[in-house]
Amino acid sequence: MLKERNFFEDVFEVVRLIPKGRVTNYGSIAKYLGSGLSSRMVGWAMNASHQSKPKVPAQRVVNRNGLLTGKFHFKTPTTMQELLEKEGVQVKNDKVVNFKDIFWDPNKELEL
Repeated sequence: MLKERNFFEDVFEVVRLIPKGRVTNYGSIAKYLGSGLSSRMVGWAMNASHQSKPKVPAQRVVNRNGLLTGKFHFKTPTTMQELLEKEGVQVKNDKVVNFKDIFWDPNKELEL
């Protein structure tokens, strides 16, 4: 009998694979999981990820333009930026600098 898959856990598993110093977006994760129209669900998963074990580096998931749209779901509104900057990601005006250069696409980096 197959184990029922949990979308949030699948999202967490992908996010845990994002290397330090790289970022991805909600839509790319949704597309990788075969649910391209579920970017909002990926966002909800990131909001729910803060208590998950092992830890989920939710700071590495931004919107399609590189904006830190999830920053208010962290301990403070600056925590997401601080965590990214600790990993070497530059952020200016709530947007990842060089977003296209450090973008990590699970559809290219991972195989199903």
